[in-house]
Amino acid sequence: MQIVDLRPEDEQRVREAAALLEAAFADRTPAPWPDLDAALAEVRESFEVDRISRVAVGVDGSVLGWIGGIRQYHGHVWELHPLVVAPAFQRRGIGRALVADLEARVRERGGITLWAGADDETGQTSLSGVDLYDNLPERISRIENPGGHPYGFYQRLGFSIVGVMPDANGPGRPDIFLAKRLRPR
Repeated sequence: MQIVDLRPEDEQRVREAAALLEAAFADRTPAPWPDLDAALAEVRESFEVDRISRVAVGVDGSVLGWIGGIRQYHGHVWELHPLVVAPAFQRRGIGRALVADLEARVRERGGITLWAGADDETGQTSLSGVDLYDNLPERISRIENPGGHPYGFYQRLGFSIVGVMPDANGPGRPDIFLAKRLRPR
């Protein structure tokens, strides 16, 4: 496996990344990318100025995973958006490698912080289905992950929960914000 820039002229890889994105989030209601055209539009947005778009490719050149980064706060902060790995290749270190690669690219551009939002739309955490306006700091400190929510993956990579947006995806369906410092204080 190697990680390379996803380029707009590489239509085959662009389509493979879009197909991964569409499939990975198809179980959400509503699906953020309900069809291939919507997913292709998202991939093509990743080629805009102040964006990073990288893919993990296998020995045959096929796309195994895709990660994007979006410059914010004058380049001090970057949003990790999105991250997707083909189901057949998950839990093999590809997501971890893509995040490490994005961190390196962000550092090269002067970034200090990398952040990600991780929606809980399906009740995977103890923050779902409750009134988060009732003592949110305590709820965050006692978060549990019975459903295998991705926040655990990000924490294993050194990210910290830095906030939660209650009801971001409807009542009782929050977005969990995670961030990681990329440079020493």
